[in-house]
Amino acid sequence: MTASCNLTRRHLLASALASPLSAESRKLRAGCQTNAWRIRPGHFDDFLSVLDRIRAHRYHGFETSFRNLQARFDDPGPARAAIEKRGLSFLGCHIFLLQYDPATLIAPEDLIESVAKGAAALGAERLILSARAAGRDSQALEAKARALTKAGALCRKRNLRLCYHNHDAEFRNGGAEMDFLLRRADPELVSFVIDGGHAIVGGADLVEFFESHADRIDGIHLRDYKGPGYSGPLYPGDDQVPLGMGRVDWKPLHRTIRRERWRGWLINEEERLNDGRPGDEAVAPARTNLKKIFGV
Repeated sequence: MTASCNLTRRHLLASALASPLSAESRKLRAGCQTNAWRIRPGHFDDFLSVLDRIRAHRYHGFETSFRNLQARFDDPGPARAAIEKRGLSFLGCHIFLLQYDPATLIAPEDLIESVAKGAAALGAERLILSARAAGRDSQALEAKARALTKAGALCRKRNLRLCYHNHDAEFRNGGAEMDFLLRRADPELVSFVIDGGHAIVGGADLVEFFESHADRIDGIHLRDYKGPGYSGPLYPGDDQVPLGMGRVDWKPLHRTIRRERWRGWLINEEERLNDGRPGDEAVAPARTNLKKIFGV
């Protein structure tokens, strides 16, 4: 995996100062994905109850699926007021789909535009995009990078940052796809929320990757693995357990974060395979260990 960066430190500092995010948001902070809990479709009260749980665990912010808020996009005022009442930063609205636009491998442009508009109106800081991996297809890689850049420009108009979220596939083949996206997607418009657990399963040296690309990374999803049920090259037969209760040694990443003076979001994501939603049972120890390991 290449270690080259596309921007100088001075240029990155200038970009940061021009960012739509405040200075407060550039501190190292603890976030939580709402997908650890079950939120019934159309039940905004479920969503608000989850935010209350996240706040009770002393997180600074939350990430959530666009599906949990889509019904509020047409009348965002009351929903935004209810969200802001919880005192949490809305760090990101995430688009994950089972099927993506076959031409770009990311969400359809009209959906990105709709969610960006709605999420911005609800106070989100970022739009986070998952996608289908392009593998070794050079034309698909080019199309994907162009689409991400276009989505980033769209988000900038809404005062949002656009972040790409990986799964394990982008880190296979020596991380070739991640390297390509880092090179070809416009660094002024496209940042990354790196899923550390998926990256490890894909064969990445997460610390080395972070050292090379810290300036492009807004946040890191943290997962841990232990026991039967998970399928991956490094953890065959293992499944996810709360952060700090599995095999992953996160201390080297913490040391690197401190050395790089990185200020972003460390995000507990405690979803499970087969739509498991462990809720507080997983989030409580994960939050404790996030504080213990990373000091945040």
